[in-house]
Amino acid sequence: MDPHITEWLNLAIRWAHMVVGVAWIGASFYFNWLENNLNRVNPKTGLTGDLWAIHGGGIYHLEKYKLAPPSMPENLHWFKWEAYFTWITGMCLLFVVYYLNAEIYLIAPGSGLDSTTAISLGLGVLITGWFVYDFLCDSALGKKPVLLAAILFFLLVGATYGLTQVFSGRGAYIHIGAIIGTIMVGNVFRVIMPAQRNLVKAIEENRAPDPALPAKGLLRSRHNNYLTLPVLFIMISNHFPSTYGSQYNWLILAGLAVFSILVRHYFNTRHGSQKYAWTVPIAALGMIALAFVTSPYGSQSSTVTPTASTTEAASAGVSFESVNTVIQARCSVCHSAAPTHAAFKTAPAGVILDTADEIKINIPRIMAQAVQTKVMPLGNLTQMTDDERNLIGTWVEQGAVMQ
Repeated sequence: MDPHITEWLNLAIRWAHMVVGVAWIGASFYFNWLENNLNRVNPKTGLTGDLWAIHGGGIYHLEKYKLAPPSMPENLHWFKWEAYFTWITGMCLLFVVYYLNAEIYLIAPGSGLDSTTAISLGLGVLITGWFVYDFLCDSALGKKPVLLAAILFFLLVGATYGLTQVFSGRGAYIHIGAIIGTIMVGNVFRVIMPAQRNLVKAIEENRAPDPALPAKGLLRSRHNNYLTLPVLFIMISNHFPSTYGSQYNWLILAGLAVFSILVRHYFNTRHGSQKYAWTVPIAALGMIALAFVTSPYGSQSSTVTPTASTTEAASAGVSFESVNTVIQARCSVCHSAAPTHAAFKTAPAGVILDTADEIKINIPRIMAQAVQTKVMPLGNLTQMTDDERNLIGTWVEQGAVMQ
């Protein structure tokens, strides 16, 4: 597909995904906050609680019924399309960014997968993820929420590890996000909305609603609430190669998910007490620990092993000319004012490496992405070698002399 068309498809779909995603997340956060902050002391007959609030210059009084009012109101607002369109636009984005350019963005170099197999695997894990989750929730584990959450977490960590073995770090991360997003929208479509329709139908037919269905819908809504922050990180993770580009990328994502859930739990419970206030500093310390673990300084864990040729080059001193030759051959195919690769009309992220001045400005990026994490070139499409990565690294360590 023409790269100009792909770029604008990416922009339009990503924008739409962000708009509807904000609407869905906003509604989820608000209604969970509302549920947690209801005044349940001596509620009126038929109510489980109420809440007074002020916003935008007005005062609001909200009431929640134990099940339903005696008769249906004339106007009842439903919240579903935000969820549906978030998933639809997310899937469109997955196809445009990762599936139309599977060799570049999705497949890990050396994995042996072709595009068709990789895409089939990607779609397969989304479908499997939903059915496994739904089965576990409907099993006896559904009555043991903490144990259920632990099992689901370890299954997702296992899926992350497996996907990082065949997909690029970015590709693996985005598919874990897509699995979680599919679970969340599946909860809305298959559980929450049917429970709400059953409730409304019972009122219209003047019969007692089944309390089990709304309770099940509330549980799935809670799951969605706790899953939101990990998904939000995954949505922006492609900007942070020290996470998805690390050899421990699957553990890093697991850690970030745990810290996100801890923070979410504090905000979900702070209305009752501050006993979970410790989760916020623990999450902050955890982020600092991850920053330390992923740091390339003082460690060779994320770089390539020096070879005889690079050791010899280091002792003799690396010239900018030799480094520039590598960059022009391996990087400027995409990162140029006029990219020669068919998938790119303009340089990705606006990074251009045509001249010595442009290379000098981007030395930190080159080191982080081509040497330390090796996430660039994308899919290693230009076949950059370990010797070439080490050559650049050695040149930078020697002071990056531009002559």
